[in-house]
Amino acid sequence: MKLAVVQRIVGILMMVFSLTMLPPMLISLLYGDGALLAFFVGFCGIFIIGTMCWYPVRNVKRELRLRDGFMVVVMFWTVLGLLGAVPLLLAEHPSMSITDAVFESVSGLTTTGATVIVGLDDLPKSILFYRQQLQWLGGMGIIVLAVAVLPMLGIGGMQLYRAETPGPMKNSKLTPRITETAKALWFIYLGLTVACALAFWAAGMTLFDAVCHAFSTIAIGGFSTHDLSIGYFDSVLIEMIVVVFLLLSGINFALHFVAVKRRDSRIYFHDTEFLFYIMVLICVSVMASAVLYSTDTYSDWGQAIAKGVFQAVSIGTTAGFTTADYSIWPGFVAILLLFSSFIGGCAGSTGGGIKVIRFLLLIKQGMREITRLIHPNAEIPVRVGGKVIETRVVEAVWGFFALYVASFVMMYLALSLTGLDLMTSFSAVAASINNLGPGLSSVASNYAGLNDPAKWILCFAMLLGRLEIFTLLVLFSRTYWRM
Repeated sequence: MKLAVVQRIVGILMMVFSLTMLPPMLISLLYGDGALLAFFVGFCGIFIIGTMCWYPVRNVKRELRLRDGFMVVVMFWTVLGLLGAVPLLLAEHPSMSITDAVFESVSGLTTTGATVIVGLDDLPKSILFYRQQLQWLGGMGIIVLAVAVLPMLGIGGMQLYRAETPGPMKNSKLTPRITETAKALWFIYLGLTVACALAFWAAGMTLFDAVCHAFSTIAIGGFSTHDLSIGYFDSVLIEMIVVVFLLLSGINFALHFVAVKRRDSRIYFHDTEFLFYIMVLICVSVMASAVLYSTDTYSDWGQAIAKGVFQAVSIGTTAGFTTADYSIWPGFVAILLLFSSFIGGCAGSTGGGIKVIRFLLLIKQGMREITRLIHPNAEIPVRVGGKVIETRVVEAVWGFFALYVASFVMMYLALSLTGLDLMTSFSAVAASINNLGPGLSSVASNYAGLNDPAKWILCFAMLLGRLEIFTLLVLFSRTYWRM
């Protein structure tokens, strides 16, 4: 492995990341909230560390190998997750330990949305803005990673997407060069953010809240500037705006790119993953709304539908916004919503979870095995959208699923070992590895009450889920370090 190449790139990343302290500094100056020094020290410190990493190897410009790519991708989230904690640690309000600051930073950057902060309404505006900004930057990083970087490393959900998509989309990049790809995706991401912010502002949010919630909505992050999350605004219009933009952000951004380029919205309805994604969310919404009404949780059909649809889309896309404490709803609804987060968003979206296309292939492979029991000698291909999926892709999905389940079980047991009850342990791991945020029981509203070892385990779970299992676990294999 070419450590010098990796060091140079990580150094540049840190220097660029230090610039993200500037917008919160301006917010702090504007509102005079007293957090300016924390961000200034964070900016200087991170820039100096980045420079110290970059300068000794500044002239090393060799081509990245596959092995180096894995390391760079992992370092992107781990190093920036740790450095992102600096202003939170230095700020006088909230007063946070190292563990809590790192947890909040990693949760933001991985767009998980789990928080250890209680009393968001009283926080300095610059701290609130910084948390939302972390999610927005993390969301953009996820899109570029999934659509432009991971395919070059031979991993990630886009392999599955290209396998089932006809025509030009089977190419490894959406445009001839990765820089053009990243630029195109950036403009789509930015355009959705601006549109979302304007919609929130027009619906009655303050400009500050509108921008902050647009950041976390498009990133499918779930952080809010209020303890009551979206429920603070008590507005059905705002809730439906959130639903619309979460649905858009949960779609593969490569599909958005092609639809915009061809100016043809019918492309969405020719995509199998998109159709399955919408079908799942509709089914969960209908079931949740029906149970909420039939159990008299909400006696009015309109309210039951509004609450059911919002939570189904929010949890199903792994955003984690709330308008009510879904953990105290009927057990069927709470578990249904939590389980829907395992499916998550589409490949190449800002959503977490297993990803829709993988889940769809798992179902099809399972059905094929049932058919083989009846016709053991038959050659039965797995098809998605009329296209035959290569055996290698199906094997990769099963490998991903096996590692996902094994990782989940290990972290579930580790969390239980720290003294947490079983429901808290299960839902906390599920919410973290799926990049969801709110869980059940003791972690329904926040994670402040967890012990420090549990928080570090969940930080690992967030990174594992965000990097889609393989990318992180490959660094723990002997083969990676031998060659």
